[in-house]
Amino acid sequence: MEASNSSLSADGSRHSSLTPVRLFRGVICLLVLLSTAFMMLAYCGIITVVLRFFSVHYSRKATAFFFSMWLALWPFLFEKINKTKITFSGEAVPTMERVLLIANHRTEVDWMYLWDLALRKGRLGYIKYVLKSSLMKLPVFGWAFHLLEFISVERKWEVDEPTMHHMLSSFKDSQDPLWLALFPEGTDFSEQKCLRNRKYAAENGLPVLTHVLLPKTKGFYACLEELRASLDAVYDVTIGYKHRCPSFLDNVFGVDPSEVHIHIRRIQIARIPSSEEEVSSWLMDTFSHKDKLLSDLDNQGRFPDEGMEGELSTLKCLFNMLLVLVLTSICTYLTFFSSVWFKTYVALACAYLSSATYFNIRPRPLSLFRRAGCNGKQSKHR
Repeated sequence: MEASNSSLSADGSRHSSLTPVRLFRGVICLLVLLSTAFMMLAYCGIITVVLRFFSVHYSRKATAFFFSMWLALWPFLFEKINKTKITFSGEAVPTMERVLLIANHRTEVDWMYLWDLALRKGRLGYIKYVLKSSLMKLPVFGWAFHLLEFISVERKWEVDEPTMHHMLSSFKDSQDPLWLALFPEGTDFSEQKCLRNRKYAAENGLPVLTHVLLPKTKGFYACLEELRASLDAVYDVTIGYKHRCPSFLDNVFGVDPSEVHIHIRRIQIARIPSSEEEVSSWLMDTFSHKDKLLSDLDNQGRFPDEGMEGELSTLKCLFNMLLVLVLTSICTYLTFFSSVWFKTYVALACAYLSSATYFNIRPRPLSLFRRAGCNGKQSKHR
């Protein structure tokens, strides 16, 4: 995924104007999201780091538990505060699967709307993304991406290949829930990029697409190659917007979009081909299908087979928000109005999170070092 300017609708108009009330509400929401993220990272995030020295499995469970509460604030903002209508269509998917999720990349916030689906399936804390490395440098949020084990890439395969394989190899344990999301287009959609893609496609005998870009296959194939034995399915997700593609700030202030349409197609992993050439062809066909779906959305105003997911519970969303605010308030009090040791702890936690994110440091369980030591002693006795 990539951050850039969103594309406008044909008339360039917003769904809602940016009133002073929306501006004030958006600033308050952004401050709440930033402050709650910081406190949860400083206190709860360090707990998950310590747990990792003993068990990666339970560290991931703790990470999912703590950070799913914070991540659930975003669907609450989208659906309940901003009143954005989220419409799901296609196939109903199970709740307990390990999946590889591929989606089109219309704008800089597509990945955030996948949280709305993950929340409904109880997988919000287990969704991971392949994202552009520059996003890991975002203050506070970059720390969260690191703890949630997002895979950062430079979008140069010769640089990214070892990183991809190293991270993917750590996701093979079938006991760990996993939703791994990637955007095979490699960048978000724009008319200029689309024109260049169409010219390239026409010159090279590839499908000429109008609503999506040609997918890049190496990252997708690497995910399949490493994880196939532990995956249940691939979810083909197509995202469309009304009435214009939103930017991050559009989402925060609630001026766009008015509707988000998400179509899901579930493909059993056994139906995905195994050779790289066949996978490339399959992915191209899949994006041709996405192109048709988005064309139908433009013409008919909806995707086929709507209504496969219900609305979020307002009561549960409010309870979750209250719980996060209470935890944040306690952490804030301890940090600013309690012992100096808490201030020292938070400073050290920030220093660790900054360096761990920058240098991509992830603790290994102590049992691995003990096992390596035992193996070394046995080899000496031989």
